Amino acid sequence: MRESVQESSNVVFREGSARWCGAMSQVAEDTDDDVDAPYISSDESAHGVDLAERLRVKPSPDIWELDEIEYNLRHLPLAEEISATVATGHYDETIEIAANVEDGILTAALWACWHGRSSLLSKLLKLGLDPNRTDEAGRSCLHLSCLVGSEECAKLLLEHGANPNMWDSSTDKKATPLHCAASAKSLACVKVLIAHGADVNAGLNERSPLHYAVLSDAPVVVKALLEAGACPDTPQVFTETPLHVAASLGSATCTKLLLDAGADVRAALGAGRATALHLAAEDGHAECARLLLEHGARIDLPNGRGQTPLHLAALAQSLEVVELLVCKRADVRVRDGDGRTPLHGAIVRGARACDVARTLLSAGADPNASDNFGYTPLHIAALNEFSACVLLLLDYGGDVTLRTNGGVSALSFIVRRVPDVIPRYLGKLDEAVHVSEHEIGDVDCELVIDFRPLVPCLSRGEAELLLAFIEVGRKDVLKHPVAETFLFLKWRRIRKFFVMSFIYHALFITLYSLYILQIFLCESRTCHVPTYLRPVQYLIILLNLCFLSKEVFQACLDWSAYIRQWENWLQCLIIIGVFLCTIPSWDNGEIRTNTSSWQHDIAAITIFFCWLELMMIIGRFPTFGLYVQMFTTVTVNFATFLLAYSCLLIAFGLAFSVLFSNYAAFKLPASLVKTVMMMSGELEYEDIFYSNSTTESDYPVTAHGMFLIFVLLVTVILTNLLVGLAVSDIQALQESAGLDRLVRQTQLVAHLESMLFSSLLTCAPKQLLGVLRWGALLTASHTRTLTIRPNDPRENRIPKDLISSVYKMIASRKIIQKSIKNNNNYVFRLKRCKDEEDTIKQNQVKRRSNLFDRYSVESQQVERRKKTNSTSNADRVRPESLNINAIQEICMVDIKTQLLELTKRVNKLIDTTETRLQRIENKLNHPP
Repeated sequence: MRESVQESSNVVFREGSARWCGAMSQVAEDTDDDVDAPYISSDESAHGVDLAERLRVKPSPDIWELDEIEYNLRHLPLAEEISATVATGHYDETIEIAANVEDGILTAALWACWHGRSSLLSKLLKLGLDPNRTDEAGRSCLHLSCLVGSEECAKLLLEHGANPNMWDSSTDKKATPLHCAASAKSLACVKVLIAHGADVNAGLNERSPLHYAVLSDAPVVVKALLEAGACPDTPQVFTETPLHVAASLGSATCTKLLLDAGADVRAALGAGRATALHLAAEDGHAECARLLLEHGARIDLPNGRGQTPLHLAALAQSLEVVELLVCKRADVRVRDGDGRTPLHGAIVRGARACDVARTLLSAGADPNASDNFGYTPLHIAALNEFSACVLLLLDYGGDVTLRTNGGVSALSFIVRRVPDVIPRYLGKLDEAVHVSEHEIGDVDCELVIDFRPLVPCLSRGEAELLLAFIEVGRKDVLKHPVAETFLFLKWRRIRKFFVMSFIYHALFITLYSLYILQIFLCESRTCHVPTYLRPVQYLIILLNLCFLSKEVFQACLDWSAYIRQWENWLQCLIIIGVFLCTIPSWDNGEIRTNTSSWQHDIAAITIFFCWLELMMIIGRFPTFGLYVQMFTTVTVNFATFLLAYSCLLIAFGLAFSVLFSNYAAFKLPASLVKTVMMMSGELEYEDIFYSNSTTESDYPVTAHGMFLIFVLLVTVILTNLLVGLAVSDIQALQESAGLDRLVRQTQLVAHLESMLFSSLLTCAPKQLLGVLRWGALLTASHTRTLTIRPNDPRENRIPKDLISSVYKMIASRKIIQKSIKNNNNYVFRLKRCKDEEDTIKQNQVKRRSNLFDRYSVESQQVERRKKTNSTSNADRVRPESLNINAIQEICMVDIKTQLLELTKRVNKLIDTTETRLQRIENKLNHPP
């Protein structure tokens, strides 16, 4: 009994075995695998593709569940009584209970092996226990002994003839005793089984003992099995090998043992075709990845979805693995099945997104690479609201003008999701102007304006960025001195194209007007016309065909944008009207009688539209654009207000048609037109009420009352209200019209560049396209920067108002920096007390405020990782534009100064008080 109790107290379950878990609930190894990461969606796909989708589910190291084993054991005969006596160490009572019932000996043996009671098992074997008998699930005593790592029980069973290669079931073979020992990390049981002839490659097609040893992270067991001849690979393709398991779990020791034993690093797993390197990268195990690469693993091998190990490492936010793969020259620009690069996956999650993205960008990753849906890393960073990642991508050349397949620009996402980035981005425009020589107040001062921040990419033109700001509602950017100067110089560069367009339209409209006046002013249907009119007609038709070709080309560029512009509809009506009006044929110099009345109507409308179009073309020139834009704005406002009061006008028109039914001007529908004419003051009061004609109203009282109400409500109140609302503030109207003119100018420039850079011109001669594009681009030539002298009265390359705006911007920036520099340093005291010193030494320490660190010139150089195409180790950091918070912080400088003075006075008072107290204490300690 004493021996059994001692044996019971010494039972220790090995770590990793099913019994070692005890009564603890089973918890999944990696709960992060089931967490849904943000996915990328687009207008083209109803459901986005989850980049964080896992390739597989990690298997459990246990062969059977603890509850399953307990369930089978407790359903054996007399299981409750026998288990209780075995647990308490009353072996004689156990044997007595087991001997009284059939299969009782088996129940006692199984419970003895489950609890590791070798003494009880020895007695049961002497009673004739068959060591190869099993429970209902097919598990023998040797299975359970190895599962709990009991070396003594395993030896006893093997010495009495237990089969070391016995499977747990004849139908569903899962494990032999060697599988159980390997799963339990029991090296002693493994060696005993191997010594008695256990097959180390049992179950090699699915899971061998080596597989479970690796799964349990037992390097000593792995080494013993490999020395005994265990095969490190599986004979079937696309199955999970022990090397997959070791790499996935991050067991570098097991990985090295398997690789040294000849494990194949090319083995792929399942439909995902994941190699061990894929799994190590996916789970962030850098040491395993390094070992695999040293043994010949292909660094850029894609899996079933086209993802390389670098894709998976970036997606898992594993900076160590990413740095390892980058150092081993992994391709940072490779694309997966969805066209995404590792940089796309790096910023899907936000934990270490910036660090991983910076590593990839430093290695040459393209920040503007778009996937199959048109999404760039900048789109994804903005969608996930990662401001730091957005700024990082912008620093490395991210293009905010790139668009998805649905036409949404990255700038649009930035404005909606991370608007705090916009002031930082616009700070690049402030930095684009700097003083090159002398001080800002000197006569020889030179200001250099760099236009390259406005042109992120030349392949799509130079106005793309400004157009993107207009689309997101930031038209105020166009009033920035750099942007306005750029538009001015850009207009001077491309105005030749608009002059040519103006000449073309002027010639076309002049010839058409001449033709209309000669043909449609005849009183009769046939009239004699000059002989030169026939070639004019042919020339008009030819010009109209050219006009039609231009409109078709514009429509093919972007049909949706084309139909949204009302001027395009106007031009289409002109083309149709011109063709209809040039139908008349000729006969001996006379036009035949086929000029119908409808042609006269169309001719009148068309010639009106032609000259209206010419006015809009003139409005494209900056000199006249302001006034044409004011006219357009007032017209739109007036039409809107008039539409709002249309019901009132209709009411009076219908009432007048009833009251003045005998008056010809008030018959429907002419009465509605007459009512509108009366708004201008053309009332004709005497003609309506006091003429001697028979058209006098039959209802004089009602007619007079209605007429008086009309005069008060419409002629006096409504007319003046409409005029006042339409042109209430001329100065504000000029300002808004000036901004609208810049918007229109930008749109025209972008439209011209879209035509020049259109893919429809691929068949055009290359030299001709090169000449046209070079003539349209500003920064493609030598004009990437502009140097001006603001204090030189001879400076005339840009208008004086633009020079003044640039000068004011630089001057205000200098003043702010100087004010911050002069007011941000303050002093505080550090007191240090020493027992041996009677006096207190004051140390003055200078500190700089956060505002100084943000805006000072000295702090605008920060250390950053090298770019692949750069040789410098530091890049200039953009200062943030002054927002409300910055202004408030500037105002706090004075408050800090006052607090500093108060602190000095308090410190002085404290010093004086302490000195007096010290003197009093000295007098008390040393009385005279």
